[in-house]
Amino acid sequence: MLSTLLSGVIVVTSWQAQAELTKLDEVVAIVNEEVILASDVNTLTHSVTTRATKAGQTLPSQDVLTQQALDKLIIDSLQLQMAKKMGMRISNAQLEDTLDNIAKGNDQTVEQLRQSVVADGGNFSDYKEEVRIQILTNEVQRMQMRRRITISDQDVDNLMAIIDEQGQKNRQYRVNHIMLRVPNDADNETMEAIQTKITGIQTQLNEGASFSNLALALSAGPKALDGGDWGWMNINEMPTLFAEAVTNAKKGDIIGPIRSGAGLHIIKVADMRGVETVLTKEVNARHILVKPSVILSDDKAQALLNDYLARIKSGDAEFADLAKAYSDDTGSAVKGGELGWADPNIYVPAFKLALKDLKKGEISPAFRSSHGWHIVQLIDRRTQDTTEKANRQKAWQLLYNRRAAEESQAWLNELKQEAYIRILDNES
Repeated sequence: MLSTLLSGVIVVTSWQAQAELTKLDEVVAIVNEEVILASDVNTLTHSVTTRATKAGQTLPSQDVLTQQALDKLIIDSLQLQMAKKMGMRISNAQLEDTLDNIAKGNDQTVEQLRQSVVADGGNFSDYKEEVRIQILTNEVQRMQMRRRITISDQDVDNLMAIIDEQGQKNRQYRVNHIMLRVPNDADNETMEAIQTKITGIQTQLNEGASFSNLALALSAGPKALDGGDWGWMNINEMPTLFAEAVTNAKKGDIIGPIRSGAGLHIIKVADMRGVETVLTKEVNARHILVKPSVILSDDKAQALLNDYLARIKSGDAEFADLAKAYSDDTGSAVKGGELGWADPNIYVPAFKLALKDLKKGEISPAFRSSHGWHIVQLIDRRTQDTTEKANRQKAWQLLYNRRAAEESQAWLNELKQEAYIRILDNES
């Protein structure tokens, strides 16, 4: 009797466990030909809850959170289906690069990132898959937005003009000034002499002569005794001649000679404040890329580059010649592997890291990136004032973000309207 009862308990317990497992994995939504399971929703809500709790954020009610998670999974499913139709995929190398960037953003190694995920109760394999999906959906959205959003050069110019006009209110210039007086009755000979004199002053300034010394010795301007220094002024405070001269000027610019009713002027923008200056450390490098394939293994690709490196170092071959003959980067191969001046941050992490400590003319050991195997030579480094370029990019990004917020939602709504979506009520 007891054994029968225990058997019954075991059967009931086993059935209940199976029923709970079945309930956990029940289908909660159908999206075209794909399904979303309750376990998918639970996993996402758990992940969001863990992150929010860690960040001290307030969460909505469980019902609202569950609905938001389901909505996200439906949108993700539609985008992944689109990516599949387009043949898009995220390689393991791309995923590893992204994980490396995430870890660096948290001042961690990838291993420390894995430990953090596990410590929060997560599974690192699930986390990696979540990242892979995020990369893929971001790529799909970017492609769609590029098709739907058009930003012209004129749009960027107009916004830059507005931003610059607003910035002028807070921008201040320290202006230096030299003036040579021109008499009202000056004849041609006098004018030529004054012109020759101011041209000579400008030449001395361009060669590095002290502006204040020349102003003190030669200027007839009102600030001559101060070395031509007018101090700090904004556009509205300075003479019209100065305001027109410094518009679009950069720190250190020497402007002139400029003719006015009073004489000939040279103006220097000695300093600026209230304006952001972007200085970018750029590198010029050349590389040889060998892509592994079905025929060429990883080891053989690395061995080929080690052979090229040995030939270059022994003097048997030139880097540029080998790049032209053997590099799989066809765009740079025709230029002897040269990539041109660039911010190293545009390169994938492995390539950027390889360049980081190279000295001028030095060649790296063979290394692997998401593109294949490389050797890279640093041609030179420089620091460039990229303020204008950065401001254009900032204006473009502002316009893009403004339109993308509207277009992205419109596109997602269209995507949902064109799809077959059925939410299942599993309680009935």
